[in-house]
Amino acid sequence: MTDFTVHTLETSPENSQPQLESSQKTYGFVPNLHAVMAESPALLEAYRTVADIFDNKTNLTATEQQIIAMTNNRLNGCTYCMAAHTSIMQSHKVAEDVIESLRNGTPIADPKLETLRVFAEKVNLQRGWVEDTDIADFLAAGYTKQTVFDVIVGTAYKVLSNYTNHVAQTPVDKAFAKNAWKSDSESA
Repeated sequence: MTDFTVHTLETSPENSQPQLESSQKTYGFVPNLHAVMAESPALLEAYRTVADIFDNKTNLTATEQQIIAMTNNRLNGCTYCMAAHTSIMQSHKVAEDVIESLRNGTPIADPKLETLRVFAEKVNLQRGWVEDTDIADFLAAGYTKQTVFDVIVGTAYKVLSNYTNHVAQTPVDKAFAKNAWKSDSESA
């Protein structure tokens, strides 16, 4: 197995240091994901940029953003992001039943949010090759054509982090450890 460095501000490449300093200010610590991504300044900047766009420039609520993120995290089997995003959802006061549904891959009681979860799942599993009926159902639930594309932004954001965590086997931060999660393949 290749060992990847969980960088500090002092060990990271010079071009990653401003991004890590920003992470430190934002979170109060440098998340291990960012510390691993620091090996590639381009990856760290891309991730933080797409995350910022997803968080601040889509038409999605915080709960809707987390539904997209968590659906991708679960489908991609990302233990780090499942723990981190569970913590994020708790800080945003997302309903506990929604959190449990997302962690378990079970339906969400709210029909509109469930439609979003199902659509995000189809985008991931079908690699974007969704059917016209999938889009029609999504729009009929009250979402917009913009939201169709915002789901893709969220999916791209999670590919960056999920795949990094798979390659680097990023250790879960202590701040997220209480929300540890195991994928179906790990549980078997």
